[in-house]
Amino acid sequence: MKITDRVARIVNGDTTARQEVETALAKAKEAKGYHALLSLTADRALKRADEIDTRIASGESVGPLAGVPFVVKDNYLAFGAPTTAAVKILENFQAPLQATVVDKLEAAGAICIGKSNLDAFAHGASTENSAYGVTKNAVDQTKVAGGSSGGSAVVTALDIVPFALGSDTGGSIRQPASFNGVYGYKPTYGTSSRYGVVAMASSTDTMGCFAKCAEDVALVTSIMAGRDEKDMTTLPDFFEPTTFVQPKLRIGLVKDAMSDDVDQEVRGCTLEYVERLRAAGHVVEEVEMPLLKYTLAMYYIIIPAEVSSNLARFDGIRYGYRAHDVKTLAELYGRSRDEGFVTENKRRIMIGSYVLSSGFFDAYYLQAQKARTLLIQAFDTLFSQYDFLILPTAPTPAFGIGENTDDPVKMYLADVMTVPASLAGLPALSVPAGVSKAGLPIGIQLIGPAKSDAAMLALAGSMEAKE
Repeated sequence: MKITDRVARIVNGDTTARQEVETALAKAKEAKGYHALLSLTADRALKRADEIDTRIASGESVGPLAGVPFVVKDNYLAFGAPTTAAVKILENFQAPLQATVVDKLEAAGAICIGKSNLDAFAHGASTENSAYGVTKNAVDQTKVAGGSSGGSAVVTALDIVPFALGSDTGGSIRQPASFNGVYGYKPTYGTSSRYGVVAMASSTDTMGCFAKCAEDVALVTSIMAGRDEKDMTTLPDFFEPTTFVQPKLRIGLVKDAMSDDVDQEVRGCTLEYVERLRAAGHVVEEVEMPLLKYTLAMYYIIIPAEVSSNLARFDGIRYGYRAHDVKTLAELYGRSRDEGFVTENKRRIMIGSYVLSSGFFDAYYLQAQKARTLLIQAFDTLFSQYDFLILPTAPTPAFGIGENTDDPVKMYLADVMTVPASLAGLPALSVPAGVSKAGLPIGIQLIGPAKSDAAMLALAGSMEAKE
């Protein structure tokens, strides 16, 4: 059921906001074995549902998301439960405010019912790095959910809620969306406010969502988007949902993302989607992007550098976990961070501190930023000839829990298809495209030029009708 239909049923009296919330909470409890949620905000959610039902009964106008339950990734500040970012250092942190996008969604009538699991501080590609346990794939519980927004992807795939929020820094929405068979959307950088979300890498962090159809993604985005005086990186509101799709779009199939290193079934699903695009009247041609093979190296220099800076604030003094039985200030800092961070957090802090250090800044960080500029220019060149690009979302379907945990580089390769759009600040959407022989979902990825978000979602929506 689309969100608009769900809202219509609530407003017309076919159901109530309270019933919708109670159903979502019951589903969440039934799906406890997936470990997709870290906490429920039941008391607050039911209170808000009753308020919306009262307004409807009295004939007051309600928002476009009135009574619709949703889940937020637990790096979003939200009332009703601790904001942990899935790390021990924030295990009891009660948010003093809510993220701007959460406030916007609640103002539109949506009701947050819980907070989802993630890789600690959003560092990871499988939701195995959470300090509170692994989230299991919605289709096969022996497989990973993807990451870092794995919990939000799973609650959407299990139909606990019609949409869930995630953050995407290098693929953290799109990759788990592919692994769980739902839509996962990373907007143009600056589309939605980052205020009130625990920062990972400030130059690529974007606030997006998971949903079951492109129309729902567009509706939620239209509410989240817009300028925020508390976040100077936000853009003036440009997002206008549309169903219009320009005929005969020119779409580039990124040849470099279709090598033999990519799973055969993933390539097959991508090519099948390409044929469907052609059958719909669009022109799809192979394009080359030689810089693609260097983007992961760029990403894992630039992003850890920003991570190391952003995590410096977690020192055991101002807020969060504080080590006990310490005798010196240096020991307090050191032990609080050692005990509060997971291994992957420490790894990224060390890499970031190294590439920013004297003697290595020019050799690593500066060179990576120059290469990033070349990547942006390569995208600009392609988008002067093509409306959108298409490539797989991930090189494989979901892998087994524990399969890559001992090899960080192998884990990082799970993001190889998604980091290019993040480094360039471009909108990208993971679209369910098929399943493997083992029944695991496979997604394809659409990438567009900056601010082409609505047109890209409209294209994806038009293809749903042709499935």
